Amino acid sequence: MKRLVLFYLGLCLSLSAIAGQGHRWTIAPDGAIVWKVAQGTSHEDHIEMSGQMISVVLRYGVTALGQWKLDRSLVLPMLRMKPNKTQNHLQQRIDVDIATAVTPGQQMLLDERVEEVRLDGRMRVESTFSCMYRRKRVPRSVGLTRLCYPSATKACYLEEYIYRNLTDHDIELRVPQLRLCYDTPEKQGVYGGYRVDVALSRHGSFTLAPHDSLSFCALFRARRIADGQPADIDIVAERQARADLLRQWHDNLVLETPDTVLNTMFAFAKIRAAESIYRTKGGLMHGPGGEAYYAAIWANDQAEYINPFFPFLGYDIGNQSALNAFLHFARYMNADYKALPSSIIAEGTGVWHGAKDRGDAAMIAYGAARYALARGDAAEAKRLWPLVSWCLEYCRRQLTSDGVVASNSDELENRFPAGNANLCTSSLYYDALRSAVMLGRELRVRPDSLEAYQRQAQALETAIEHYFGYTIEGYHSYRYYAGNEVLRSWICIPLTMGIYTRAKGTIDALLSPRLWTGNGLLTQAGTDTYWDRATLYALRGILAAGETKRGLPLLHDYSATRLLGEHVPYAIEAWPEGDQRHLSAESGLYCRIMTEGLFGIRPTGLATFDLTPRLPEGWSHMALRHVRAFGHDFDIEVRRKRALLVVTIDDAAAGIHLRRIAKEGHSLHIRLS
Repeated sequence: MKRLVLFYLGLCLSLSAIAGQGHRWTIAPDGAIVWKVAQGTSHEDHIEMSGQMISVVLRYGVTALGQWKLDRSLVLPMLRMKPNKTQNHLQQRIDVDIATAVTPGQQMLLDERVEEVRLDGRMRVESTFSCMYRRKRVPRSVGLTRLCYPSATKACYLEEYIYRNLTDHDIELRVPQLRLCYDTPEKQGVYGGYRVDVALSRHGSFTLAPHDSLSFCALFRARRIADGQPADIDIVAERQARADLLRQWHDNLVLETPDTVLNTMFAFAKIRAAESIYRTKGGLMHGPGGEAYYAAIWANDQAEYINPFFPFLGYDIGNQSALNAFLHFARYMNADYKALPSSIIAEGTGVWHGAKDRGDAAMIAYGAARYALARGDAAEAKRLWPLVSWCLEYCRRQLTSDGVVASNSDELENRFPAGNANLCTSSLYYDALRSAVMLGRELRVRPDSLEAYQRQAQALETAIEHYFGYTIEGYHSYRYYAGNEVLRSWICIPLTMGIYTRAKGTIDALLSPRLWTGNGLLTQAGTDTYWDRATLYALRGILAAGETKRGLPLLHDYSATRLLGEHVPYAIEAWPEGDQRHLSAESGLYCRIMTEGLFGIRPTGLATFDLTPRLPEGWSHMALRHVRAFGHDFDIEVRRKRALLVVTIDDAAAGIHLRRIAKEGHSLHIRLS
């Protein structure tokens, strides 16, 4: 009971502090974020939400007069358009004001006043309207709740409308028989003609007694015309399915810290990371989104960024999509060791390799080995081992005379120079070699092969220091490629791979005014371009290196900006490119700041991991609840006891209770079986 009281006291204090920081949004006690709309203010933003068959980008806002604006962009990833390339899916923009199409008798709803917008994996908007009654305008006569969300499993997006009579007399509301229909020419679609239609679930005239309500749903659906009429939609079931998913993601891998902003941003990141998975004819495929990248997988976004995270969340669909992605890449292994494609597109039927070798094999080996270890499934690990070993051999064959890995570009695909060998590719290869040694031991791979990987990792670490280690702009850090004389954000990469040789100089450089801004890291000093993925990697590496005193305030500020600022509630792709799209894998990278940076979890076996908790100064405790990795469901709790840390690991179902004492910065080896 005492613990519960202290928790709620801390929550109230945190919420009070957040409310005083001047952000547009605040955190509600149930974990949603809320925008209380002040009269006379205007604001616009956009957010993406996804289900297995549809994604929707809502461009929304409130005018200075208090009216709601909503422009919907429906994306249908599996309704492919010709030519069947990455971004050629059916997409339809729909800007129709459904709310005011409903009329009070022969009049109109007047003077909309949006009072509150609420996000929690759905969008909920509360408004009031005036009505004419006996020739007088009566303010706040009708209340309206809008609830917007995608179907979990169908090519359908739903908007529920709930009207309430706020007066003391009857009101008649007339709901039109609204129907919009958009057809595409048969010759333009890979599967023929497509239809997008909008319809209301009910229509007619309804008399509402005082304080009574009326509800209906606007259904936005898409299908192949040849499939005939769509099946009826059970609105209650769809609403519940979305709520069930949100609850599942909320209840697993729960972050508990004294910082409510971090806890809430982490909870939202799980939503965006997990929802963007599509049921394609090539199996489940996680997609970045952003109205551009669907029904396809990338060596960076999926293999490197998001797939190693899914085992910790315990979302079965996420794990299936991760395994499927790796097996798709495995289709392109070849005896000549020609480069793997950077992306497998169009539901698995094509490839994209436009930037040539971006270090993709290193990305895939890194992600597949870490995923297999954290997943804790020996059968899956055996299926992935040939891919891991092939990618490692490919990278070995790309070693230059300086002992680093050559590649044509990096994951930014020549937007910025990367030379003939870049720090990112070699660092990923280094970590992949280390993971392969650990995974190979579990699979009883020949010891001489694992010893070779161990030697290669040691040699590569030395080569990274000799080739990339550099005093750049006065900082004892790294050059990103030979000839690079300007600070780059990706100098953070070695920190996330456990290479701390130049940690101090690198962190100093990252946090210098040359790179760090109010929106995180610039991609290159002297520019105005930023990509969140670099900031997310950097924050993970800074915390992993033990610099919580400097890193935590920046993590808090970044999280508050993305969660509660002007463009919410997720990590973004980039600016100015892409208008700060809410690409999904970046949210996975945000979660990994906590699992790998703050808690220092490093998979070492199918049921083992190293734990290096970085409990920040001023925090008495932190925890991760219901970690679903390594074949278990367990809690990690870290508490301060004078100069020491008390770490407990609990898995009640397996009867596991471990209690360890550690010094600050020391690693613990944890075995769960």
